[in-house]
Amino acid sequence: MGEMIFTATGDTFITRRLPGKDKSFLELSGLLKKADVRFTNLEITVHDGEGIPGAVSGGTWAKTKPAALQDIKDYGFNLVGWVNNHTLDYSIEGLKATERNLDTYEFVHGGAGLNLASASEPRYLETEAGRVAMIAATSTFHESWVAGDQRPDMIGRPGINPLRYQTIYHVTQEQLAHLKKIASSTKINAVRDMSIKEGFKVERKDGLFEFGGHLFKEEKQEGKTTSPIPNDMNRILQAIREAKRQANYVLVSIHAHEMLADDKEQPAQFLETFARACIDEGAHAVVGHGPHLVRGIEVYKNRPIFYSLGNFIFQNDTVTHLPADFYQAYDLSHTNTVADALDVRSKDNSIGLGVNPKIWESVLPIWKMENGELTELNLHPLELGFGKKRFERGWPVLSDNTAVLERLSELSAPYGTEIHIEEGVGKVLLKKGVYV
Repeated sequence: MGEMIFTATGDTFITRRLPGKDKSFLELSGLLKKADVRFTNLEITVHDGEGIPGAVSGGTWAKTKPAALQDIKDYGFNLVGWVNNHTLDYSIEGLKATERNLDTYEFVHGGAGLNLASASEPRYLETEAGRVAMIAATSTFHESWVAGDQRPDMIGRPGINPLRYQTIYHVTQEQLAHLKKIASSTKINAVRDMSIKEGFKVERKDGLFEFGGHLFKEEKQEGKTTSPIPNDMNRILQAIREAKRQANYVLVSIHAHEMLADDKEQPAQFLETFARACIDEGAHAVVGHGPHLVRGIEVYKNRPIFYSLGNFIFQNDTVTHLPADFYQAYDLSHTNTVADALDVRSKDNSIGLGVNPKIWESVLPIWKMENGELTELNLHPLELGFGKKRFERGWPVLSDNTAVLERLSELSAPYGTEIHIEEGVGKVLLKKGVYV
């Protein structure tokens, strides 16, 4: 295989049209277009109101006009994942409309579809440098959003390609005894126990104790562990096995908000397990996004894992319409407006994502691969307008602020990744021959 150049971003949450193609746009789009493969995660539904607001959302009911896809195309993106915690904000019709519009604008896209086979299959991008496969999944979603399998006698269910995970809480013998006593006296497991008696659920045989839907295990050391659900992990690995025989390179996209303990900058344990398993199976890169800030970079077996690339476009505070559910959550009425609701949610811009500077800076990685091996990885800092009014911020510009690179270097160090900052660009030091 010859050399191929990749770039990828985190979340593109676009609700406004690009005002113009100024110098900063041309500089950024020019850098993006140097790559053969240009990926972004589309974290918004795209339609003209065909979708019905779902009973649950990813936090904000995310919707933009189809014409916004032209702006994403103008930046240069040619590969789009659109599976995340907003994919079904506007129910199945919103999902179908988003898929139609992505097709209309001729993006190669994946991660959601009319059934599980469609949502989980590899999608292929043809470039002059070679063929690239993308498999996209999310671990952050409402359980009703999972795509369903087709059967000979029943159609599948539209939805997302899920990566579910299991959480086990480790407690001491004494603590477990207390939990069992509380469960007995409060009957917190009564519905589950009755479902087992009536045959709607199967009794656990793994020795774990269930307490109100949470799983506990007796251990000497207290803590929490997470691990991918085997069925989902195996389905994604099967897609990688298919893709690596049909393309030069395989890219895996994973949208994941889940964190380690209470540290949003650290990925949950199951994400590390998942990402390394994907590389072991033959993926050439894993691109993470979801928490709206950057997480560490791991170079595993000479292939990059980006645990989160933060935001690329982030305009969640300029949606034009929201359903009644959003207003009711903040005790507002039908006479209130979107601006009212956003003011209440942010306590007049004193809390939330808008006041966290880490949300409004990220990086754009450009990396080269040859014969399946990483040969170069550079990181370009981006800024999205922290401190501006909410209707002004959210557009990315290349920046000479190296603070995000310094923080990313610290987050990457535990993975053995060294980032040297040279002339405002982060350069990952590759250790050839170390990975097997």
